[in-house]
Amino acid sequence: MAKGKGFSGKAAPRGRYWLYGTHAVEAALANRERRIHRAVATRGHAPSGSSQRFEEVDGKLLEKWLPAGAVHQGVALEVDPLEPTHLDEVTHGKRQLLMLDQVTDPHNVGAILRSAAAFGVAGVIVPKDNAPAESGALAKAACGALDMVPLVVVTNLAHCMDELKKAGYWIAGLDGEATRDISAAREYTPLCLVMGAEGRGLRRLSAERCDVLLKIPMDARMESLNVSNAAAIALYAACSA
Repeated sequence: MAKGKGFSGKAAPRGRYWLYGTHAVEAALANRERRIHRAVATRGHAPSGSSQRFEEVDGKLLEKWLPAGAVHQGVALEVDPLEPTHLDEVTHGKRQLLMLDQVTDPHNVGAILRSAAAFGVAGVIVPKDNAPAESGALAKAACGALDMVPLVVVTNLAHCMDELKKAGYWIAGLDGEATRDISAAREYTPLCLVMGAEGRGLRRLSAERCDVLLKIPMDARMESLNVSNAAAIALYAACSA
């Protein structure tokens, strides 16, 4: 690992960002589509077995480049965002999909990507607007899944739902007021699950385009779940054998 020299400590150029944390970095290194501009690590923390050349930097300097409180585990990559995946790239195998309707918190989206990877989801669909940009915080929360599960960015979710129906998909929205249980998700295949924003839930236009609305049954004393927790439960119900 070479010593890092000439680093100014300035923010990454526009478009680039710092991706950090052991799992996120290792997944990025394994992704051939990921463009890496710099790889840095504190002494003894460079991943072993990688062909990527890491520069050794002081921990305090690394912390200056990263968001306050970032748990970097001594390793970071300066990267370009991944190229967006097209819808037809994730529908040809007729595997389950997940759509996020204005889920804007990067930590929630990262955690949802992690669950999507765990349950073999083919892709996660998000709107161009009202969705978090790819970032170090999102990648850290995804624990490597950002480089495993394709993110499909679309201009219009309603139009995307129509395209999925043409491709043979059922659209199931998660709604706390629905009459059917999430266990019914297995009756619909291939399926795209639609998750609404925490608190607001699905937007009316999104709900109207769903073929079926499903709910996660829970104790009446608890109004709702965090959207990432709800996604994990819903994906288990829809994707497990």
